[in-house]
Formats: sequence, C-alpha cells, structure tokens
Amino acid sequence: MRRRSTSAAMAVTMLVSACAGTPAERAPEKTGANVVRTDAGAVRGTVTGEHRIFQGIPYAAPPVGELRWNSPAPVRVWTGIREATRPGSVCPQVGSDYAKVTGSDEDCLFLNVTTPRTPGGKRPVMVWIHGDGALGSGDLGDVRRIATRGDVVVVTINYRLGVFGGFGYPGLKGSGTYGLQDQQAALRWVRRNAAVFGGDPANVTVFGVSWGALSISGHLTSPGGAGLFDRAVLQSGEGMMDMLAGSMGEGVPAYPSYAWRTVAEVEGMGTYVAPRLGCEDLRCLRALPVEKILEVPQIMNMFQTYAYGGETLPGSPAAEMRAGRFHRVPVISGATRDEHRIFVGLFHDVAGRPVTAKRYGALLRTAFGGDAARVRAEYPVARYGSPGPAWAAVITDRMWARATFEQNRLLSGRTPTYAYQFADRRAPMFLPLKADFPWGAYHAGDMPYLFTEKAVTFTPAQRRLSDQMISYWTNFARTGDPNGAGLPRWERFDRAAPVPHTQSLEPDAIEPVDYAADHNLAFWGSR
Repeated sequence: MRRRSTSAAMAVTMLVSACAGTPAERAPEKTGANVVRTDAGAVRGTVTGEHRIFQGIPYAAPPVGELRWNSPAPVRVWTGIREATRPGSVCPQVGSDYAKVTGSDEDCLFLNVTTPRTPGGKRPVMVWIHGDGALGSGDLGDVRRIATRGDVVVVTINYRLGVFGGFGYPGLKGSGTYGLQDQQAALRWVRRNAAVFGGDPANVTVFGVSWGALSISGHLTSPGGAGLFDRAVLQSGEGMMDMLAGSMGEGVPAYPSYAWRTVAEVEGMGTYVAPRLGCEDLRCLRALPVEKILEVPQIMNMFQTYAYGGETLPGSPAAEMRAGRFHRVPVISGATRDEHRIFVGLFHDVAGRPVTAKRYGALLRTAFGGDAARVRAEYPVARYGSPGPAWAAVITDRMWARATFEQNRLLSGRTPTYAYQFADRRAPMFLPLKADFPWGAYHAGDMPYLFTEKAVTFTPAQRRLSDQMISYWTNFARTGDPNGAGLPRWERFDRAAPVPHTQSLEPDAIEPVDYAADHNLAFWGSR
C-alpha cells in the first residue's frame, strides 16, 4: 500500500478542470471544416477563428466486462456524425487534494485533436501523453497555443490509470501493461487518421511529462512501439530512476526502479488485493463495480507502475536502454533545474510538517545510512537557506539528475539527442499549492511554457521563453532538429565531449550549461 505517497508525487503535473460528456449522433451531412471522417465514422468538432478542435473521439472499444484488464479492442464503427465538441469521460480515478478530478466511467478511451484553423496538409503531428499513472486526462492540457504557433496537429489522449491500467493477476494476459497498450492503440489510430485532420501520418512525435515521459521510455523499448512514432520528447521522465528510502514520502521504502515491476511482482500484488475486494478469481474481479474498486485509494494507486517480462515489455526499459535495445528515433530529453522541490513542498510544507534541521538529518540517515554525514557535508543547509531546499537538492541531484544524465548518454550513443534543463527559478506555480516554499524550477514547471495555461501570469521575458520553447519543440517535430531562425543554437548532446551540450532554458538566458557540474554528479557517481 506504499504506492499512495508515490502516486501523489507522480500526480503533481495535473491541474484539474471537470469535464465529461457522451457524444450524440446526427444524420449524415457533407464534411467541411468542422466535420471529418475517421476510419470509424464522421465526427463534428468546433471551429474558431484560430483553431479546429475535435474532442472525445473514441480510439478503442470501452474496456468493460471481459475487456477490463485486456488489450484494447477496435472501436465499433458508427453511422451518422458523432458530436466531438466536448471531451469524453475521464478514466476512473480518485483525485487528490490539489487535483479534484474524479471519475468512475470505464468507457474512457478517447482522444482529442487540435489543429490550426487555416487549411494545411501534412502538418507534423504531436501526440501528448499526460503525466501521472493514476490521475489525469488528455483534455487537461490546453494545446491550442502550441498547435497554432507551431503550425502542428496536436493529439491528446486518455489511457487507463492505476489499477485499471496496471493490474496483474495469474493467468491474465498482459498483466501490468494495459495503460501502455492503450497509448499504443492511440498511436496506431494517429497513423491511420492523421491525414484527415491535415496531419502527416509519416511524421509523428510523441511527447510527455513525468509519467508520460516514463511511458515513452517504455514505448522506446517495447516491440509494439516500433514504427508508431518518428521522434520523441521526454520531459522529466523517470525511466532510468531508482527510488531512495523516504524520498517520495515518509515510510516509502527504497526500490531499485521507480516505476518498473516484474510481471511476477504485479501478479503477486493482484493475488494480495483480490480477497480484500471479496474475490477469489478473475471473473469476480471483472464483475466488480468501479466504485467498489475505488473505495480504497491505495488499491487504485498501487498498480500505477508498469510490468515487464511479458509481450508488451519483454525487459525492464531501464535495462533495455542500457543494452542499447531501443528504437532509433531522434530525441529531446531533459529535466527541470529543481525537480524535487515540488515533492518536498508537497509532502512536508503543504502537509504542515516542514523539513527542520533535525528532520533533515533523519531523512539523510533513512536514505543513505552510514553515508549520511558525508552527504550532509556536501549539501549543507547554509548553502540553500533552509533544510527543505537542501533536502530537495540532494534528491534532485542523486535521483533525477543522475538518471536524466545517464538517459541522455545512452540515447546519444545511438540516435540524435538534444538535452535540456528548464532553469526558470521564478516559474509561476500553476497548481493550487498553498505554502511559503521556494518552488524554483520545479517538476513540471515547464508545462505552462508549452501550453495555454490560464492559471499563470508570465513576465515579458517568460513569454519570450515560452515562444522559444514552442518553436524548439515544434521545429523538432517538423525536422528532428529543434533549431530554427531567430533561436539560440542548440547543439546535440555528445557524450564523448568533455562537457556534453545541455541547453539551459531560462528567460533571456538560453545557453549551454554543464549539467553534470550543476548537479554534482561527480560526487554521486561514487555513491
């Protein structure tokens, strides 16, 4: 049940707006700017002066009954025109204190398509995979600005979450991988249907943050991911990351992998959970009402990890990456300067238990045992102003930065790789977190710079950075190279260079940075 704290960590990238709706059908009519005919039927979207938006398009059959904990099945073809002017139902989830979204409808495998209003053919297609493994939906990311400024087609998707996306049970085909399978089904839909929305089905970039980026690590190493996308952007992904004791909340133990479990582990968790839900077999589990499963949030959250050792993920993505077994597509890969501050602020300050000097020492001993004194000497409180930011710096460097740097080194050895560090330490907070804490360049703090985010106010310099980041991301989607006219030059990451190039993204200060030195990786390399 320890996954509850970890789930909260992975959920902080979500800012919630309630939305649901069941599309209705109308009689056939001619296609036009607001009507598009997909391979399953026609849909009617919304057209404004700048955009065309199609929401709530089903890409797979409702995963109910025998399809609960099964591979996604083809969507049933419909007649007439299906209304696509509202998002579809969110996948079942219990929400959190800072993200109030909830849902109990398993008929949730929908996607949304946003395009510029002006006619255009063969635009690059960007598919957004939202963060968290137990919370969120595709429509929570407002992609209108990146679509129009970058002149791209953007697709956002729902996928099964938590126990519905990662459940395992003996004899169950695909244990622990249903969320990943949903994402791959959505990518196949994009290949088949991008052209009717003005997109180029032969030029698809998948991008995601946090759990979404971690999922992309899975697709890069999954046999089923081959040929589904042409480029990838991994923002603050945890695919290579381990987990230190206490790093994701008090009482959360260490684990060698942040998000990957063996099929045997996940199926063992399933046999543990089944009797607690009053079931002795899979038939009973599939017949349970969603509300019954959601009654215990820990059960919902403990299965958000993905399982390897089966058809979808034959091996641990981290191990596969280290062995060079991943799909050769150009990559942007990076993280924020102060990744872990959001989690320290959330788990400690927001919870009313700030990290004191005494607690800092206890946290270090829990995480590092006999090495705690040496780590404390390397990260003295005086350097950071208070114990909370000091503890955040320790975990940012040891867990996040070390894993990101390894990921960039591994990718760059076999495919064009562009590394970055989002470094705006005055990035506006877009989550409803109320605490007097120096958030810095926090985990997912770069999201408002790519999306239309009404909850933040940018300075002129931050708005310029947002424009530049959108240009980098969409140039990369167009050509596999983020560079373009009027942008500071972004060189590839070269692992053989004395200082491999990492692009620091900061208002009016886009420039190379020594990422390893920034994050004290020489020290952590010896740990």
